[in-house]
Amino acid sequence: MDHRRQAKGSNPSREFRRGQNHMAAPQKDAYSRLLSQHHSSKFRSYLNQFAQQQQQIEESHGLAVSDTIPDTSEVPSRKVENEMRETGGRNGYSSSPNKGAKAESTLSLYMEKLNERGEAGETLGVQQSMAVRQRHSKRKDTNTSQDGDVESGGEGKQTGSETQQHDASSFRGPSVEIPRLLETSVNKGMAHSPRQGAVFPKHSSDGGPESVQEQDKKKKLKKTQKKGRCDVRRDRSEYSDGDLVPAGQVPRSSEKQSLSDRMTAGQSPGRGSGSNVTPNDNGRHRNNPGRGRKRQVFEPYMAPQDVSAGLKRSELLQGPLRINPKKYHEAFLPSPDGLRDIFIDGIVPRNRALNGDVVVVKLLPREQWKVIKPDKEGDSDAPGGPSERAGSAAPGIITVEGGSPDLIIDAQFDSDKDGPGSSLLHSSVKKLNLNTAGSACPENGATPTSKPGAIDPRNLADKFLQRTAKVVCIAEKKHSRAVTGFLKLLPDKEFAMFSPVDHRVPRVNVPLQDCPENFSARAADYANTLFVCRITEWRDDSNFAEGRLAKSLGQAGEIEPETEGILTEYDVDFSEFSKEVLGCLPQSLPWTIPAEEFKRRKDLRKACVFTIDPATARDLDDALSCKPLPDGNFEVGVHIADVSYFVEEGDALDSTASRRATSVYLVQKVIPMLPRLLCEELCSLNPMTDRLTFSVIWKLTPQGKILDEWFGRTVIRSCVKLSYDHAQSMIEAPEKLFSAEELPPFSPEHPVDEIHQAVLNLHSIAKQLRKQRFEGGALRLDQLKLSFTLDRESGMPQGCYIYKYRDSNKLVEEFMLLANMATAHQIYRSFPDQALLRCHPPPQTKMVDDLLEFCDQMGLKLDFSSAGALNRSLNDELGVDEYSSARKEVLTHMCSRPMQMAVYFCTGVLKAEALFRHYALNVPFYTHFTSPIRRYADIIVHRLLAASLGCGPRVSLCQSDVQKQASHCNDKKMASKRVQELSADLFFAVLVKESGPLESEAMVMGVLDQSFDVLVLRYGVQKRIYCNALPLRDFHFRKVGKKPEMTLIWAAESETEAPVQQELSIFTLVDVVLKAEGPMKYSAILKRPSEMMS
Repeated sequence: MDHRRQAKGSNPSREFRRGQNHMAAPQKDAYSRLLSQHHSSKFRSYLNQFAQQQQQIEESHGLAVSDTIPDTSEVPSRKVENEMRETGGRNGYSSSPNKGAKAESTLSLYMEKLNERGEAGETLGVQQSMAVRQRHSKRKDTNTSQDGDVESGGEGKQTGSETQQHDASSFRGPSVEIPRLLETSVNKGMAHSPRQGAVFPKHSSDGGPESVQEQDKKKKLKKTQKKGRCDVRRDRSEYSDGDLVPAGQVPRSSEKQSLSDRMTAGQSPGRGSGSNVTPNDNGRHRNNPGRGRKRQVFEPYMAPQDVSAGLKRSELLQGPLRINPKKYHEAFLPSPDGLRDIFIDGIVPRNRALNGDVVVVKLLPREQWKVIKPDKEGDSDAPGGPSERAGSAAPGIITVEGGSPDLIIDAQFDSDKDGPGSSLLHSSVKKLNLNTAGSACPENGATPTSKPGAIDPRNLADKFLQRTAKVVCIAEKKHSRAVTGFLKLLPDKEFAMFSPVDHRVPRVNVPLQDCPENFSARAADYANTLFVCRITEWRDDSNFAEGRLAKSLGQAGEIEPETEGILTEYDVDFSEFSKEVLGCLPQSLPWTIPAEEFKRRKDLRKACVFTIDPATARDLDDALSCKPLPDGNFEVGVHIADVSYFVEEGDALDSTASRRATSVYLVQKVIPMLPRLLCEELCSLNPMTDRLTFSVIWKLTPQGKILDEWFGRTVIRSCVKLSYDHAQSMIEAPEKLFSAEELPPFSPEHPVDEIHQAVLNLHSIAKQLRKQRFEGGALRLDQLKLSFTLDRESGMPQGCYIYKYRDSNKLVEEFMLLANMATAHQIYRSFPDQALLRCHPPPQTKMVDDLLEFCDQMGLKLDFSSAGALNRSLNDELGVDEYSSARKEVLTHMCSRPMQMAVYFCTGVLKAEALFRHYALNVPFYTHFTSPIRRYADIIVHRLLAASLGCGPRVSLCQSDVQKQASHCNDKKMASKRVQELSADLFFAVLVKESGPLESEAMVMGVLDQSFDVLVLRYGVQKRIYCNALPLRDFHFRKVGKKPEMTLIWAAESETEAPVQQELSIFTLVDVVLKAEGPMKYSAILKRPSEMMS
């Protein structure tokens, strides 16, 4: 046989490497040639020769022959044929009976190669062959748990040969020569199969058949190995680029390997790949430093000096990262030019950054940009295809979903959960972008032009493209790195797996010593227990972060544990104030105003001053006064609690307040910025109590024209604490004489009719101010707010209602706005480089263009030329019927998507005054002055105002200090807003669970290809409804221009009835039912059209 003579002079180790690197060699010809020349007799002779060699080697190592490959003379021909058919099919070879009959199995190739090695390399000793096997076995980096969950060590891309070698070395028993067999299969270019090692019947070491028990035991072991190998291959196909690994998969970390997991004799169990390197391995990979090490999942961060240089040259961009909460592989960065947000596609390009972090990114080449075809069916870039807005996803840049992204993640992580979209799990997971850094394409890092018929982004106009980028540095870790979630025990591991509730956060390995004492023995007892974990590290060679368990919160689904988890995740400090902080407060109580303060302030205690607040408010930080003047004008005052008198700059109280930055309002309680002694007593403008204030007093005409203005520190005594309901009653009944019983306690110095008239005068002026403001181009985008009634004893929600914004609210708002604007002008005039103001950037132009095009398709004429024009068109386009407010709410939601957030800033940082403007208010200067009890920014403004008036010390903060504090206040204000929303969601979910199902009318807000969003009118909540969760016979999605539409075909309820057809588009009215799903989840179910009509 010529091919054997050619092989005699070959070097086995060299041939092993050559076979490894040349998988594209003509395997089929060699395979066919070998197979045709090997007859059964020769096959048996080769096998006997190999068995003798094997026995000699293993006897020298004290190993049983039964652990190696036994005699195969008793193999049924049918089984061999099946193995040949399977193996041949996998390699693209014919599986005909002629080739597969009798003993011509894949092992003929194994044996032939081994025989060649035996003839050519008999001089190779056992120790040398062991060293070769050991060297290649150390490339293994796959950790497997007992339940078959696998994390591949090769998170980056692998070639086919690398994957096969990895699989071949991943599940070895104690035998020494089995790895050599597998290496030989790789050397020949054969694809390794779990079945290939199962073609021989088992024999005992003495030549007789093994016992039934031994055979069963080994069968179970092989099943486990097969399962593991399948999991490895599946893991690499779906998570090959280092994406977050689904629940239950085991990270690389410290664990003790069982004997069956040790790859070679003498190899000790270790931690990951690094611990497998023995002292004798030093310098072994000198020529190939990549061997023996873990593959890098993420790119190393760029050096600070390179980042700085790149930003200066505009080669890099910086901004806050937003991660889509329902499609966690999608992230976005605001574009500096106001165009479409920059897209970061995949976990690897995100490079370990978490939601909210300030990151530095590098744009990818144009051919890797995301193609957005506006006329593509199913495209949800149009405003009618709703975004996951909840503070994360890019507005207006949403890829069409192939199912339920939020529930797909649940199904992916929890195999026992079946929900809408779970049937699409396999295909949808494959669509997740798991690319290596530098790739922005859907599958395996392929460029957009790699698929037949794919569109080359280089040939498209910019309006059809979205720039993509990768993170090269985290400039500032804004995310708290604290998360809530659940623990999972991993058998035989020194760590537990922490699975965050928020899928935007990676899985975390936590030491077992952090877990409860009996966690290892009674892990099931903690299956529903919420824990808090703090991430301490996330290395670039691991899919998993490292962390420490902070505390146990309690049972999931209960209000208090869930609330504490929300506060912890958003880094809200809800701890008690320290003794050092409390020591900064007045110690002698009851506290009275020092006599010298009356000399420094204007005494307004005789004036008719009152507060208007929510009925449950305790921190009353603003009051109003309105005094008629003889000339027909009014002296109107806004009086704000003088918190800066008690919070001295630089002390412990000031430091704590600056760190907290804001009070956080939950449904059931408030997390205060300041100690309650200040919030609810010393600073709160409680009725009939002397209080220190900072006041702005104007002389106004009845039409709201300002004739004069005064700022200064004052002393007031509020005569009554009115609620919004009280003030509204006075506005709605101007002629009514209110009795003392209809109002809260009030000062006898100011009778009820005087207070009533003051409210009416303020309301009259406020209407004029509001009219002027909106005529001047202001915009208001109101969104529905849900309020709850709670049981006094249990604190559980009893009911809910949509909060109504009435004239009494508008009255207070107008004068607070006026005071804030006046203060902004005052402090900017005095400190042009140090003033703390608040700006609101204009909406992003690209998304505005998309929205205008969509509205034009819908027949709506929105005018985005200015804030005022948009406000007028929102009020004029939607009709006056009973559903006009609902249509306005839907359209307001769409219009809010291009809007940017208002932010605090230091005037010395933004040099151009045009950047100071507040878009929605349409004013050049604005700040926050009116709520110092609950906002630290207001305290800074008070200090600046006092310094500008000469009634306070000069502020010691420099320009950079003011900007740093402004940025911190922005972060805390955004976190506070999100916590408040989550608290409302939590209580509503509990209400649905306790009182549901709840029925309501709803209006369609957006239509996707397999789902649609609705606004539930009775409760003001937004929910997504999935078509595959409905009893439909079929459904059809289409687009008319940019207008998305869907036809639902309901299955007939009986054989005599015809299917019911239902048409959906934006503004369509439907009926829905809200039903509880799990402890803190609920879903919306669409009612059948017949049920709606009945």
